[in-house]
Formats: sequence, structure tokens, C-alpha cells
Amino acid sequence: MKKLRILILLVLGGMSASIQAQELDVNLQVRPRFEYRNGYKTLLPEGQKGTSQISQRSRLNFNYKQEDLTVKLTLQNTRTWGDVVPAATADKNGVAVFEAWAQYNFTQKWSARMGRQVLSYDNQRILGEQDWGQQAQSHDALTVSYHTETQKLDLGGAYNSTAENVLQTPYTVNTYKTLQYAWYHNQFNTELGLSFLLLNTGYEYANPDAKLLVDYKQTFGPYLTYKNNKIDSNFWLYGQTGKSNDLQVSAWNAAANFGYQITESFKAGLGYEFLSGKASNDGSTVIKSFNPIFGTNHGFNGYMDYFYVGNHLNNIGLQDAFLKLNYNINKWQFALIPHVFLSAADVVTPLPQSAKLDSYLGTEIDATFGYNFKKDITVSGGYSQMFGSKTLEFIKTGDADHTNNWAWLMISVNPRIFSWKK
Repeated sequence: MKKLRILILLVLGGMSASIQAQELDVNLQVRPRFEYRNGYKTLLPEGQKGTSQISQRSRLNFNYKQEDLTVKLTLQNTRTWGDVVPAATADKNGVAVFEAWAQYNFTQKWSARMGRQVLSYDNQRILGEQDWGQQAQSHDALTVSYHTETQKLDLGGAYNSTAENVLQTPYTVNTYKTLQYAWYHNQFNTELGLSFLLLNTGYEYANPDAKLLVDYKQTFGPYLTYKNNKIDSNFWLYGQTGKSNDLQVSAWNAAANFGYQITESFKAGLGYEFLSGKASNDGSTVIKSFNPIFGTNHGFNGYMDYFYVGNHLNNIGLQDAFLKLNYNINKWQFALIPHVFLSAADVVTPLPQSAKLDSYLGTEIDATFGYNFKKDITVSGGYSQMFGSKTLEFIKTGDADHTNNWAWLMISVNPRIFSWKK
């Protein structure tokens, strides 16, 4: 720590001879998390046992500001305890650059940011940081922003390649080849806000003649919020169109949430979300299943991640009706969230039986707690249980009669280790 401080001061000392008005903030995050997985993400197969592990995120954040220029660098390592031997000469995952961007403010309203950055908007249903995942999510992009007190406009884009090639080379990374988006937000007053997102993603593929092509899919729609001292509500409606792997896309997603502050400590809410899907006996080539793409999907449709967290894509869709109960007292936060899941499209068994199954998929109960142990230390944890149906067993396999549950405990330590201003 002392050597790090000396190094930073030497660098700043060399810079300060010609540059004034500088700020530097350095902070650290260490976040280990224990998980017991016994039917997590999918029903536990018959005869199999669950497992436990501890994962950890370690981050070092540098935030530097000089007049109209802001620079951020975030280095991170993610690991599972024990994934290398104690005397290992190298780490399995190494140190990755999570964020590395520079932002220049042309005026008080206009700015541009380039580099590795987080794209996070509204409730993060379509574009989010995915902070629950130890690795989280960031993009190599350029963003131009226009921000006033009541209006915000962000225009962004990205173009990806596997390396500095000199000939056309297939893009083999499992993500988009190109991305463009526009996000506009208008805060009408202290209570009412409206956003609109338009996202265009291009994915490369090879046609039967091995010619490299890019198909573009558009995701678009409004996000409406209304909030006052008692009411906290939101609504969104997103459509999806375009093409994917030479197939037409036609899908949509809608949701409504209503929360009410009953007392200073107790808040209750209810919500419903519909993500379109495709019937299992639908023979058309049209993609009718909505894909949240880059959303923070762990925060939706149950914490056991049965749906849309690297799974349930191009499937029967989902209906999610849920209740949220939150209770906060002193340094403690408690939440209880029961979900009832149903399919959005018909679930039909294969021929020759071709029987239509019940749309009910199951009920999940999520219970969580948080405790602000000290200024820079928080402790959180939870327990979830899935009561799956025979229909869920059909689409995911596994044993619905088995006890399918998940528990976790996480400690997050976030100290500021250096702060300097001149």
C-alpha cells in the first residue's frame, strides 16, 4: 500500500508542474460470495447432488479528472477459491480490464466517452451492468451524450474484431459484430419520467456459400416511471424485429410494477411481466421468443436464474407474476419475493402423443437480507426455493419432485485507499 501511494504521488508530481485542477480517487473492492446450488438454474437431475463453492471479485478502480477530461481505469480478477494451487505461478483468469475509458466534456451539456465502458440504462432490462455476476459486463464503445437537468440523450456505437487483421476474418467471439443505440430520457417533473431506447445489434454469420454476412436485430420501446413519497411504479414495452441468422424476428416484452410505501420501514409491491415465446409445436422459422440481450437478467424472473440468464432463449417465453415485500430497519434490509411462472406460448409434447401441457411452470420463493456492517463493509445473503411443475420438468428436464433450492452469502468490502485533489 505504501509503495502504491508513493508511485501515485510521483506520477502526479510530474504532471502537476504544468497542469492544474486535478482529482484522483483510488478505491478497492473485494467481494467473495458463497453459494449452495441444489437445483440452481435448472431442476436437479434425478440421482444427482448439489454443490457449493466460493467465488470472488477483486477490483482496483482509478478515477482521474482534469478540468474537462475524465478518465477511468478498472482492473479486476475473478476467481473460484481453489481454482489454482496455493503455490501457483500464474492465475487461471489473470487480471482483466473491466473499464478503461476517457470522457471529454465539450460543453456543460455535450460530452463524448470512448473505450471499455458500462452501458446501463433505466432498470437495466435491455442494457445493464450485470453486477451480480462476478465478471459483470462492459463494452468497447463510443458514446456521445447531451444532458440537461430534465433531458438526456445518449448515442452510442461499437464495432468488434477478433484482432488487428489485414484480411477479412470471421468474427468468432460470441457477441455482436456491430452495435448502435440511442437512448432518450425526459424527466417531466419530480414524479414522472419517460425513456425511449432504440438498440440495433448486428451478428455475423456465414451463409451456405461460406460468405460472411451480418444480420441486424432491432430492440426498441419506452420505459415509464412514476414515483412520489408513497408510490413507486414503472411500465415498459419493448418490441424486437429484424433478422438473426437469416431468420425473421418478431417478439415483444411488456411489464408493469407497482410499489407502495405502507410505513417508513415497510414497502409492498406487485408486478407482472410477459416475454413472448414460440409454441413448441410451431413449425414456422420466425423467431418469436423475446431476448433481453444485455440486460441484468438476474434481477428479474427469480433469483435462481431459471430464465434468461444464459438459458431459456428461443423457447416458449415466460409470464411472471410476483409480489415484493421489503422491510428496512436500522442497518438491516429484508425482502421476500414470491414468483408464479407460466409459459407465454403453448407447451406441446412431440408426436405421436402431441399433448398440450399445463402452462404453469412453477413457483419460486426468494428471501434476502442485507446488513451495513460498517462504512465500507456490507453483508448480504439469501435463500430461494423452486417448486417446479411437470411442465417445467418437460422443458428443462431434471426432477421437479426433488427439493430444488439455492442459498448464498456475500461480503463486499469497498474502501477508498487514496484520494487527492489539487
